[in-house]
Amino acid sequence: MNKKVRIAVLVSGGGTNLQALIDAQKKEILKSGKIELVISNNSNAFALKRAKKNNIPFEIIDKKDFEEKLKEILKLYKIELIVLAGFTAILPADFVQDYDKRIINIHPSLIPSFCGKGFYGIKVHEEALKKGVKITGATTHFVNEIIDGGEIIMQKAVEVYEDDTAEKLQKRVMEFAEWIILPQSVEKVCKCILKNILEEK
Repeated sequence: MNKKVRIAVLVSGGGTNLQALIDAQKKEILKSGKIELVISNNSNAFALKRAKKNNIPFEIIDKKDFEEKLKEILKLYKIELIVLAGFTAILPADFVQDYDKRIINIHPSLIPSFCGKGFYGIKVHEEALKKGVKITGATTHFVNEIIDGGEIIMQKAVEVYEDDTAEKLQKRVMEFAEWIILPQSVEKVCKCILKNILEEK
């Protein structure tokens, strides 16, 4: 069967995790799904340039009528899996329920540490250093109506060094955890979706 799960990646900023997914697709680490669309809530997101460079269609949705437009676009592109890769907006609870086990997020800590409301981006690493933790990392999880509260898919630990700044730690967590487990998790979930499609036939 040549069917691949149709993936939409939602982004707000630089798109380094989007790039990790694009690279994984080229290397066939991600082979059970294909990135068909990139969606951003920020027209200046560098991630959109990454999409353009790799010939991936992209859409920009502003805050007004966000949920309605998002649903329309996902339907139009026949999207089967949504990946949040540095997407800073909170998806509405009823939307999340409609896509049960079909939305994946990457979070830059080992959940349940340093997660929930207000914990995103560099703030997560600042708090980890403030607490003096010796180990941090990244977590991929399904998205539910609780912020960072969905079922964990994968985790990868990263050591914290004594001379770390939040920026240094952020870079290490990306390189040695996020960019590894996000493509692996997307592949794992795509395989499950394909298996379920086959079983339903």
